[in-house]
Amino acid sequence: MSIETDIKQTTPFRTPYHRVMVNLIYTSNWISDSQMRVLKPFKLTLQQYNVLRILRGQYPSPIKVADITERMLDKMSNASRLVDKLVAKKLVQRTECPSDRRAVDVIITDKGLELLNKLDASQTEWSDLQKQKLTEEEAILLSQLLDRLRS
Repeated sequence: MSIETDIKQTTPFRTPYHRVMVNLIYTSNWISDSQMRVLKPFKLTLQQYNVLRILRGQYPSPIKVADITERMLDKMSNASRLVDKLVAKKLVQRTECPSDRRAVDVIITDKGLELLNKLDASQTEWSDLQKQKLTEEEAILLSQLLDRLRS
């Protein structure tokens, strides 16, 4: 399907650049919706999942909330609030930073790591579905083009 069909566009886009921007926004929302459906059974939001992935990448070292914010995919997210929700679910733990008593360190718990391991299988299934749509070479090219667009 084309973006025009998907959004029922009846008039041509002004330029190919306008078309690609609308297509990127539409596709981004499509991917987010698809990922939310993967995460829903695990009672996680996309932003919470992002925090857990950041913490797993940092594991076994703790990380400050401000550093989590810098690494977030969604820069508008409130990392502190997200960490609070993950603490309530016992997926992460907050500790006082030994070098700065005003700062808080966050580390993923064993329960958080186990949840991510389960999610890895679901994410692999999702990725396998995408392999039917794009070759590995096309995925690499698309990623390179998106990197260039943001540069």
